[in-house]
Amino acid sequence: MTNEKPYRPNVGIALFNADGRVLIGHRFKGDGPEIILPGLDWQMPQGGVDEGENLRDAAMRELWEETNVVSADYLGETDWFTYEFPPYDGPQTHRLAKFRGQRQKWFALRFTGRDEEIDPLTPRNGQPAEFDAWRWERLDRVADLVVPFRRDVYRAVAEQFATFGN
Repeated sequence: MTNEKPYRPNVGIALFNADGRVLIGHRFKGDGPEIILPGLDWQMPQGGVDEGENLRDAAMRELWEETNVVSADYLGETDWFTYEFPPYDGPQTHRLAKFRGQRQKWFALRFTGRDEEIDPLTPRNGQPAEFDAWRWERLDRVADLVVPFRRDVYRAVAEQFATFGN
């Protein structure tokens, strides 16, 4: 049986600080069915692309919505990656019911601000806060902190953006 549902267009952001580490956010406990194992609730900022939205603009919007960061310079981007969502039998209004997974383009950005700019708890743009904490982490370690269905994409992103970290 084939999955006829489409992939959700999505952007991901690897925000590098001056030390070459990336910003990761800790997802709220009980944030939904995407958190399937305790301790694997960290991720880099990411989010959906609005109809007709420029992808780089979408990345900057998502970064701001999820972290408050606007001080960032473009470093590079990946080709498209896809991943499948885990099986889901909850409310049909949830994205896990509407889409088979996500089709993502990742952007590498250099953080040019100060850590005080980072505020994941304040809702912005009518979007609820997704993270209750954040930290800087080595990019090559992040795949081990995310839910398993995202790991292959995170490893590919780490490989492609390795030159931006230390």
